[in-house]
Amino acid sequence: MRIGVYVCHCGGNISEVVDINKVVEAAKLEGDVVLVKDNSHLCSNDGQTLMLNDIKEYKLDKVVVSACSPQFQGLTFMRVMETAGLNPYVLEMANIREQCSWAHYNFPKEATDKAIDLTKIAISKVRLDTPLDSKKMPIGKRVLVVGAGIAGIQASLDLGDAGFKVYLVEKEPSIGGHMAQLSKTFPTEDCSACILSPKMSDVPANKNIELMTYSQVESITGYLGNYEVTVNKRPTYVDPVKCTACGDCVPVCPIDVPDEYNEGLSLRKAIYITSDIAVPHSYVLDTDHCLGLFPLACSKCRDACEADAINYDLYPEKVKFTVDTIIIATGFDIFDAKKKPMFGFGKFENVYNALEMERIIGCEAEGKKLAEVGKKIALIQCVGSRDEQINREYCSRVCCMYATKLAQLMKRSDPKKDISIFYTDMRTYGKGFEEYYKRAQKSGVKYIRGRVAEIEENPDTKKLKLKVEDTLSRSFIESEFDTVVLSVGLEPNKGTETIRDILRISKSSDGFLQEAHPKFRPVDTLIEGVFLAGTVQGPKDIPDAVAQASAAAARAIRLMNQGEYEAEPITAWVDEDICAGCGICVGICPYDAITSEEQSDGTRLAVVNEILCKGCGSCSGACPTGASQQKWFDITQLRAMLEAAL
Repeated sequence: MRIGVYVCHCGGNISEVVDINKVVEAAKLEGDVVLVKDNSHLCSNDGQTLMLNDIKEYKLDKVVVSACSPQFQGLTFMRVMETAGLNPYVLEMANIREQCSWAHYNFPKEATDKAIDLTKIAISKVRLDTPLDSKKMPIGKRVLVVGAGIAGIQASLDLGDAGFKVYLVEKEPSIGGHMAQLSKTFPTEDCSACILSPKMSDVPANKNIELMTYSQVESITGYLGNYEVTVNKRPTYVDPVKCTACGDCVPVCPIDVPDEYNEGLSLRKAIYITSDIAVPHSYVLDTDHCLGLFPLACSKCRDACEADAINYDLYPEKVKFTVDTIIIATGFDIFDAKKKPMFGFGKFENVYNALEMERIIGCEAEGKKLAEVGKKIALIQCVGSRDEQINREYCSRVCCMYATKLAQLMKRSDPKKDISIFYTDMRTYGKGFEEYYKRAQKSGVKYIRGRVAEIEENPDTKKLKLKVEDTLSRSFIESEFDTVVLSVGLEPNKGTETIRDILRISKSSDGFLQEAHPKFRPVDTLIEGVFLAGTVQGPKDIPDAVAQASAAAARAIRLMNQGEYEAEPITAWVDEDICAGCGICVGICPYDAITSEEQSDGTRLAVVNEILCKGCGSCSGACPTGASQQKWFDITQLRAMLEAAL
């Protein structure tokens, strides 16, 4: 056995903390190690060439790389092994960057000692590594896109235009998401509907996109290239083909409920159309508020419908189909400002969140009045963002700019309006953002650096008194306003949790779904063939959401265009000689990859579906006889690693 060991400096990321020479010298003392080298950038072309030439010259048959996380550059070094004629699974990586230099940057001696230990552990394991062979599996050109906001729409259109079959599932009656509620977009103040509605119309017009609105994903089973999807499709009780959207059904409906599109600031009927730009553009019967269908308590809408588009005899439908890849674009919810009671949201009638103000401004432009805003308005930033008290430490990225936009729109409608924005820090990071911010200042919008401590309402005048310290002038401000707008942050959509549980996707500390790597795999997940688009991955504005949606579509296309893929060979296996057929592994497997099958002699045996298995090791840990093992991490390898560590 001839083992080569390579220790990477990682451009100083490792070598500035870890003593590389000590790691090299320690590795030289290990048995079967015939070559030890260090390199400043092992993942570079020169570093890879060095490894390739050494493997051939020194006839190495196994390799250890002490460097960064294998999630980051594992595939890079595996490709080097294959190019050199070695099996990629006789390579081991010791993660001495994330686990040593980064974790213990203030303790160089301890970091060095740990790096030596991790390198020894990797050498002990690589001695017992055996070649593993990947299986090639077919993959087609079918994609599930979950969520039809701007990100889901963009991803679907990109895929559909490229000739891929797309199933676009949206839980609301219309596509468009929150962008459909916006009046204008920053920093150009383009009409939001003018940008969005053509794309919305393109979805049903695309022959490759099958749109399912008022629907939710109920289950997903299977694996890359063979995901079996079940969608629960709710009935709208209105035939979208027959419906002419004439509106004759609306006046006769006796029920009034808050309109979600206008954030509850206006009323709609139990039969309604989401908005003027809704797609599909047909009415929906809201059974949660209708007087009743089973038994029929009111049929006024059907009686008024000359097109005979209303059918009460419909039921929820289970739609099943198979896809090869999945894109999750379930979007965001806005922070519930009631969780910050000092601002009086839901208590004082003149306190609104920013999305409510969007609808007030949008309806006013159409000649509809949702609320009286008054002459003196305050906007309060970072409500539900950058706040450790409510576990929302992240910046929501869009709030500074949409507050500036709202202030500009209100100023434009009435230049006499006195508008103040109370901010923590102004973050104008995007293209044209800083210029837009300066234009707002020149138009008379006041920016005051300071967090509002509390809001009090004058019960007689309904004026709102704000108390805040201006941290720039060191002065205390106490002033009355007609209206207060809370710039609420973004948080994961409630529906995201369901899809996360179904697919078992990790989430980051902020609650959004976790990408495979923040830098070089920002739209991938650790589940093969599942990608992220838009704000499901984290707060972002419309251009970034659209860009990420196109990136997710491109990643899916890249994978599916290959026609086949290599299934990961690190899977569980069962030692049939000692398997007791107890079935514990069957119940504990999170991927339903193990079944208990009866043998000809009447005994039962655990059988692993290697395509479904993700190599998590749950079965190995639970098996009472030790029959369930894991390729590349069998019990002999684990014992050798423990011995090296101890």
